[in-house]
Amino acid sequence: MTMRKFFYVTDIGDLNAALEEARQVKADRLAWRGLGAGKTIMLVFFNSSLRTRLSSQKAALNLGLSPIVLNIGQDSWKLETGLGVVMDGDKSEHLREAIPVMGCYCDLIGVRSFAGLTDREADYAESVLQQFVQYSGRPVISLESATVHPCQAFADLITIDEHKRRPRPKVVLTWAPHPRALPQAVPNSFAEWMVAAGYEVVVTHPEGYELDPRFTAGARIEYDQMKAFEGADFIYAKNWSCPGISVPEQYGRILSNDGSWTVGARQMAVTDDAFFMHCLPVRRNVIVTDEVIDSPRSLVIPEAANREIAAQVVMKRMLESL
Repeated sequence: MTMRKFFYVTDIGDLNAALEEARQVKADRLAWRGLGAGKTIMLVFFNSSLRTRLSSQKAALNLGLSPIVLNIGQDSWKLETGLGVVMDGDKSEHLREAIPVMGCYCDLIGVRSFAGLTDREADYAESVLQQFVQYSGRPVISLESATVHPCQAFADLITIDEHKRRPRPKVVLTWAPHPRALPQAVPNSFAEWMVAAGYEVVVTHPEGYELDPRFTAGARIEYDQMKAFEGADFIYAKNWSCPGISVPEQYGRILSNDGSWTVGARQMAVTDDAFFMHCLPVRRNVIVTDEVIDSPRSLVIPEAANREIAAQVVMKRMLESL
């Protein structure tokens, strides 16, 4: 299938076909090394990264692509992202000029740009990502944007597919406390992809943390964490700040720091010997206890390793679409 952008689960098409392609890539990562020969991918980071940066570069190299990594504000001028702004501050260049210039130097573009968490409407409009689509002239991959992290969700799906013990496992996405306000990108995409895979999906969180229904439609929302965990096959822990669904003015705020939501042995005991997952980085003994994340049922490292596979499948498809 032709792929010009990778933001949502619908962009990848049939998930069974995507998973089969992931298996083939994992079996022989260098089989398509000639596909990217003579081509370049630009990886643009407005925000920090470890797994996304490394996995994307490794996936590109596997395909013969030459990666250029650009850290905005460090390797470049500070960029203005808003439209209609009077640029008399610390921003020296606007995205409107910078993006088409980037497009001149590459064949694919990956972009990482987090939510500001102050203006829900602006964040959910994905203005930065959409400007790259509009002005670059190149296929665009979200390396985590204001509202989605599809590369992570695809890697999560690959990991669950490799470890599931039944065709339709029970997958629980649980909110957990965190000292900082975090965006909803990872939980949004995780819920979206797991529902699309046809799994039994339960999302559990305190009241006020309801995710956007466009991502959770088809999942069951449960406010009792222990009830949600009963009989689960996979537990995916992640913090997110208030999405502002019921009370827009609370968008981006921390509404709770209830330590009882930290995933520990007490919660895992009611599961069906569930695997534990988290996208990393994780704050130990805040999100999850040492006992759980260090247990043999923890998949956080295989999950991170599959980021390379997910990125390579996406890049491979985009190269085949050029």
